[in-house]
Amino acid sequence: MIRHNGGMPQSVPADLLEIAEALVPDAPLGSARLAEQGNMHHVVLLPDVAAVRISKRPLAAAELPRRVAVLRAVAAAGLPFAVPVPLSDVTMFGERAAVAISWIGGAGLPQGVGDPMAFGPLLEALREVPISPELAAVLHTPSRHADGLGWADILTEEVVPRLPARWRDGVRQRLDVLLAMEEVPARLVHGDLGGGNIHFDGDGKLVGVVDWDLAILSDPAIDAALVATWHGWDLLRVAADEQTHRRAWTWNDVVGVEHLHAVFTGRPLVSVDGFVRAVVDWLERG
Repeated sequence: MIRHNGGMPQSVPADLLEIAEALVPDAPLGSARLAEQGNMHHVVLLPDVAAVRISKRPLAAAELPRRVAVLRAVAAAGLPFAVPVPLSDVTMFGERAAVAISWIGGAGLPQGVGDPMAFGPLLEALREVPISPELAAVLHTPSRHADGLGWADILTEEVVPRLPARWRDGVRQRLDVLLAMEEVPARLVHGDLGGGNIHFDGDGKLVGVVDWDLAILSDPAIDAALVATWHGWDLLRVAADEQTHRRAWTWNDVVGVEHLHAVFTGRPLVSVDGFVRAVVDWLERG
């Protein structure tokens, strides 16, 4: 996640600052700060001007053009709030790929805080976005079953058997409930909708949504569940209708909705054991 106004920004190493300066020549470098975006990118923050994403490793460099294409397609969708737009082309600096994207003002809300009246329109706006050919071309639609790499296949065959015995039957039963739920037409799903990714101004007005790296075409109740896990299920009960609330709970109930992006990719899990550890930790906390 890019957190423009959260976390603890750090000073910027000289090599990253040079890349930022090359992509945003007139930026005020004296105010530049470094924020982390997982293990994929460095993010150089140029407050009120831009954020510059710089890949850490070859996989991230190879993936960056698609992520930029997602931003362009989302920006063209006509959402009623700001989204980041690329300010430069993806540019290679040796083995690193980098891009400058527009700054989104405001800040995220603390966990458990939020006005339902702001989140209802947000969820509705995402649900109502027409799926353009551009969005369909760059966003993955997760499949339940796909040659063993559907999300249900991975959970059933790779994850559940590795869970501690006391959890296996319960997770299988929850997965059965999810699979029995009627499928709905795929809509634009942000995929990481919570915390610092939803920006509000000082008056509590929604300003914009950042970090579309996990965006997919799927059930909009996934985004509703992500909102609920950060801002509270009581908030979602007011912000969404009963059917959305029920579907969101069902999506979250299996292994924690925040973990599902790893099985939505249509590719094998990078680290099955690491995924299982994260799920067990979530189950134990619940």
